Amino acid sequence: MRQPEIFAIPPHVAFVDALARGLLTRCAGDPLALARTHVLLPNRRAARALTDAFVRLSGDGGILLPRMTPVGDIGDDSFDRFASGETPIAPAVPPLQRRLELARLVRAMPGGREIGRSAVEALRLGDALCETLDALLSEEIDPERLRTVVEDADLATHWQETLAFLDLVITHWPPARDAVGGSDGGTRVAAMIDALVARWATTPPTGLVVAAGVTGSSPPLVRLLAAVLRLPAGMIVLPGLDMDLSEAAEDRWAAIRCRATGDEGRESEEHPQYALKALLARLALERADVRDWGVASGNDGPAARTPQVMAAMAPADAGDGWSGGTATTGFETVRAVEAATPAEEAQVIALALREALATPGKTAALVTPDRGLARRVAAHCRRWGMMVDDSAGTPLRITPPGALALALVEAMAQGFAPVALLAVLKHPLVHSGDPRLPWLRSVRLLDRAVRGVRPPPGLEAIGEQLDRWLADTRRDDAPALNAWWEDAATQLEPLAVLADRAEIDLPLLAGALRQVGDALCGDRLWAGTDGRALATLVEALESGGASFGRFPVDDAPALVAALLSDIAVRPAYGGHPRLAILGPLEARLQRADLMILGGLNEGTWPGRPSPDPWLAPAIRNRLGLPGLARSIGLAAQDFTGALGAAQVLLTRARRDASAPLVASRFWLRLTAFAEIAADDRLLLLARRLDSRGVRTRIEAPAPNPPLARRPHRLSVTEVDTLRGDPFAFYARRMLGLQPLDPLDQDPTAATRGNRIHDVMEDWIKSGGGSLERLERLADAMLDAEGKQFPLLRALWAPRARRGLLWAGVAVHAREAEGWYPAAAEAAGTMPLPNGIELKGRADRIDRHDDNGLAVIDYKTGRTPTAAEVKGGFASQLGLLLAMAAGGWLGTKDGTRVVKGHPQEVAYWKLSGGKDPGKIVDPLKGKPPMSAEQFKDFVLDGAERLTTELLLAETPFRPKVVPGMGWTDFDHLARVREWQDRPRRRR
Repeated sequence: MRQPEIFAIPPHVAFVDALARGLLTRCAGDPLALARTHVLLPNRRAARALTDAFVRLSGDGGILLPRMTPVGDIGDDSFDRFASGETPIAPAVPPLQRRLELARLVRAMPGGREIGRSAVEALRLGDALCETLDALLSEEIDPERLRTVVEDADLATHWQETLAFLDLVITHWPPARDAVGGSDGGTRVAAMIDALVARWATTPPTGLVVAAGVTGSSPPLVRLLAAVLRLPAGMIVLPGLDMDLSEAAEDRWAAIRCRATGDEGRESEEHPQYALKALLARLALERADVRDWGVASGNDGPAARTPQVMAAMAPADAGDGWSGGTATTGFETVRAVEAATPAEEAQVIALALREALATPGKTAALVTPDRGLARRVAAHCRRWGMMVDDSAGTPLRITPPGALALALVEAMAQGFAPVALLAVLKHPLVHSGDPRLPWLRSVRLLDRAVRGVRPPPGLEAIGEQLDRWLADTRRDDAPALNAWWEDAATQLEPLAVLADRAEIDLPLLAGALRQVGDALCGDRLWAGTDGRALATLVEALESGGASFGRFPVDDAPALVAALLSDIAVRPAYGGHPRLAILGPLEARLQRADLMILGGLNEGTWPGRPSPDPWLAPAIRNRLGLPGLARSIGLAAQDFTGALGAAQVLLTRARRDASAPLVASRFWLRLTAFAEIAADDRLLLLARRLDSRGVRTRIEAPAPNPPLARRPHRLSVTEVDTLRGDPFAFYARRMLGLQPLDPLDQDPTAATRGNRIHDVMEDWIKSGGGSLERLERLADAMLDAEGKQFPLLRALWAPRARRGLLWAGVAVHAREAEGWYPAAAEAAGTMPLPNGIELKGRADRIDRHDDNGLAVIDYKTGRTPTAAEVKGGFASQLGLLLAMAAGGWLGTKDGTRVVKGHPQEVAYWKLSGGKDPGKIVDPLKGKPPMSAEQFKDFVLDGAERLTTELLLAETPFRPKVVPGMGWTDFDHLARVREWQDRPRRRR
């Protein structure tokens, strides 16, 4: 019996370069032998890498490449054509159609369980169900075994219910699959491999057949590899097998527990050599049967590093190699960087990539499973003009077309709330090109119009709010803006129709997205690689999405986001020829001069194993399915393979935005076993690159406009602003700056206070009267507010009623004491002796039988303290009292408030809580102050203040009173840069 032609390329040797060089050596005597060679590879990325290796070795001459076929990509056309031959094999059910059909079955789960009621949760569980079925099919496990396993196992009730449903799905899925004339991907691959093996048995290939880099140990792949070994000119080349046959290495190999070798107990699936040991066992081979490929390449790392790495990754019960202290041999060109944050880590990696380009011909690659880190690095590289694409692709969800599609669905689900609507209208793809600027001008005006309290749902409500804003602002371009909005609303109408429905389905949603996308963007939405990916998804959902069933409109955003996130968009052409960003799967069998292994934290590399919601671990073990730790073993295999490069940089971040991060178990093992040098130079460069340098302390601004530009009229509330923060007065009155209301705002405390004021004003103006009438006015206001904000009605309405009722009782009590409401919302203007005019509005003016006047201010929140009032920092009531006493105030109907003598100022706090209300007299206490004294005090202060700041060229300085709260204009005054104190609000 001939020796099996099975070889291995050690981790420190560049796999594809050594494989190409070895194949060229074996075919050197026959110029056409290489062209007749057939190489089976794990995926298309490996095929491209091997092609590049042959091109590098060919130099300036030509070469006839071997046929290369990926066997790991299910549905790959080249493998289909190669394996099936003349035998017709049913095509696989389209992945999306299979996914939606299984999700529909999940939603129909019996027993009324909450687990299947959310559309996106059903999709997630359907995906897990797909993986479970694929695992069963890949391992060729008869689903009928589930019944016997359940009978023999002692399981919790919920697992028994889950398995009963899984059995139901397995029973109903084959008829649904057959109805569309398709097959499962795993079953189809097994059928193609069996057809290929049968064809080889009768007609062996004439050329060399090489299975290279294939490490899967599923039964179909094992049959394929066994058939390759039986061919007259067949061979297998394994990647990264530990070829060390020393006593310590034999102990390490024996300590890897594997069911295929007859070991009992828990398998060592998390070990990097586990998959290779399982494959050899299923091929009925020993490690001693594997020979070294015997070819080196120019990209190899130090051979001394490989046994050290294998010893570092040894199972716990075979770790005798750890007793000799830290290793140094082979790790001279391995460096490590521990960054503070992921952003700093990305900066370090980008600098390392940039530095690699300084050496002519040097290549570098970042390998990381963290796609967020990959995107950060790519963004940093663009600052130096280095276009490095993430080969793992970009989720369609975060590409411009995908983001617009998701924004449209969000807007529909939210009833076209302002934030969601503006996200759509401002998207770069919407009306791009020449019409972009006029479109954006109109959108920005709409942005201003819809600010403040959120309007009711629907496009009509947005139009009504726009009409109100145009009426208030009296813009000349109102007709043009109205016409623009009518056109924009018409373009959004297909989605607005769906928003009014209780439930929709995917074909309806996809159709509406297509119509609205065409109307807003034209062909630009469907152009490019990402646009074509979105178009493919929309077409698939329109044609086959009905199988998912109907779902609530509110579930649509999460469902569409999940569908978009699972589609990877890859650039149509490559980026920089010497730089690459790879995922661990894409990096297998590839090698660069500098390999950067990033994101080495637990939960990232290795990732957390995803629990199987359908099969309990005990059931998976009984069935012989791979355990959940298998993914850790594959991550370890990728890690040890990448460590074989000539130069290696290991990076991790100590914490992210939420919490400290735990270093990867691979990082901890390697740094504990070997002496890895820290690259402090790169870390220092990264920190200095974007540092602000020496901070220079700036002085507080002090604008000093000419007298002619200073206003001579101000409100009584602005007097307090002028006293405490003159710069804020300058910014608002002289620069004309106004803070914009937030978008999509819930009713604020100011809004609630205004509603209380309105009710009290209506009640007082109508002559007061009974408390029952006050209650009716309050109920009418609360009903109007509650229609749009049910939560407001539920939570605030009881407090508002209690506060208003207390105020009504207090008014009646004052009437018994001789006080009667004289005016509500009385306003007017009063000149000061220096010629400055004060204007103001009082919530309520009360008159006593002896002609005394009281100014009442309603408060639903905080009231000024007595110290603030007596210190002149809350002078509003005193100035209004002076205006009332002088006869300067009047109501909206023209009635003037008759002069009287100042007698009282008070804040009425209508809290509506346990204590429904309280009358606060700020002039009481020590030292006491009469209303007359208070009036004279604030008038004198207002005259001195306005004379100093409005009638003289005095600078408007910010924060002249220590302890003042933060205002809307502090960022403009750059207060935090020159005033060192924590930020707080009054």
